[in-house]
Amino acid sequence: MNIEELREVCLHVKGATECMPFNDTMLVFKVMEKMFACIGLEPKDGQFAVNLKCNPEKSAELREQYRGITHGSHTHGLLWNAVYLASDVPDVLIKNLIAHSVEEVIKKLPKKKTRRIQRVETIKKQN
Repeated sequence: MNIEELREVCLHVKGATECMPFNDTMLVFKVMEKMFACIGLEPKDGQFAVNLKCNPEKSAELREQYRGITHGSHTHGLLWNAVYLASDVPDVLIKNLIAHSVEEVIKKLPKKKTRRIQRVETIKKQN
């Protein structure tokens, strides 16, 4: 997966927005005003990596399984992973990890916002 394909996947998340709140070299994707992915627009050590939120247990497993998944670039815990795009991580897994990141963000939202998301999903499915 390249950076343009990653951007398209992130923008296909329902309600996703993109912005550059930190500087003009970091692209951030949000859902319900909460960040679920960020990627530097300049490669680090010749590689692009997207930072994705992740369940800590799943994070530990992924880091053991793939060389291309490490701790997030600005974090040292298990809540954020850096996923290198040109690595041993399959594209389908990157897509699944983006979806997982969105789920992790949504489940931390206040119930009022979560209900609003569920209502919108229900209406869209009915149409």
